[in-house]
Parts: sequence; C-alpha cells; structure tokens
Amino acid sequence: MTVPQAVRHRLALRPRVPSDADALFSTMADPDAMRWWSRAPFEHIEDLRAYFTDDDPSDWRSWAILRADEEVAIGFVAAGRRRDGVSEIGYLLARRAQGHGYAREAVAMLIERLFAEGQRRVFADTDPDNQPSISLLTALGFTLEGRLRAEWQTHIGVRDSLIYGLLADEWSSQAARWVGP
Repeated sequence: MTVPQAVRHRLALRPRVPSDADALFSTMADPDAMRWWSRAPFEHIEDLRAYFTDDDPSDWRSWAILRADEEVAIGFVAAGRRRDGVSEIGYLLARRAQGHGYAREAVAMLIERLFAEGQRRVFADTDPDNQPSISLLTALGFTLEGRLRAEWQTHIGVRDSLIYGLLADEWSSQAARWVGP
C-alpha cells in the first residue's frame, strides 16, 4: 500500500536521537499519556535521553515523527524484529499533536517501510483498555489475533495484552480503502 502523496508531505520520519527527549519529555512524563505503556512515566529528562540513545543492543529501531516543515519531534514510531519476516511495532504521539491524523500517517509510513524491507507480518501488542491504539490499528487494517492474559506486570498492575497483526498481502489490498487522516 502506498500512502497518498498529499498525505506523505505532512510528515517525515528520521532516526530518533537523544535530543528528541526535550520535545517529548512532557508527554512521556505524563501519567495519563504513559498509562498503557509497560513502564512508568519518566521522572527525569536525563533518563528519557538515555532511553533514546542509539546504543540499545536489541533489534528495535526508532524514528522521530516530524511535521514536514519542522525539526521538532512530535512523537516516534518503532519496530522490533521478532524473527525473520516478523516485526513488532510501537508508537507514541505527543499530546499537543494528537487529533490531526498524524499517528495514523506515521504508523502507515512505518508499515510501508517494513513491508518494503521484506517483512511478511507486522504486529502490535496493546492493552485491552487502550481504545485509541485499538482504533488506530483497526483503521489501518490490523486483525485482532488474540489475547494474552496477565501478560504484563506494569506500573498500573498486571495487564492483559491484545495482539493485532497485519500481513503484507493484506496491506497491499488496503490501498484502495486508505484515504488519509
């Protein structure tokens, strides 16, 4: 699936860097914004900068979301390789940028990138009560594949996890349906 050209110009993705913490700290320190994360809100900006460092030995890659005409991060998308051909995705959008369709566009750009790299399946793990994330995933064509009971011990307690998946051929067939924000 290809994101329409008019939509693509609204946003850009670039590798996330530690200094993106300056723009995203207020969101990632907010208990409401971090409610559905598997970790507690950040208390210190230095901790968020460390979290954003590039020396993470895992298979996760992260990109800052930018409005096309700006340099300040309004969020990020991330992808972690789980096995050959399969990636997990994650995303966060600053509160000030919500409500404009940016998350949908940025996640669509990430999915397009992953399938272009040869991934056959992309999935996301979300809390059953995280309705905004569930709505985003279903709007992009993801299918609910299952529920993992008591999967995460988080700062708000033990939580179930819903797994939403999307296959490369399903993404291709969504092109006619995708109309942007």
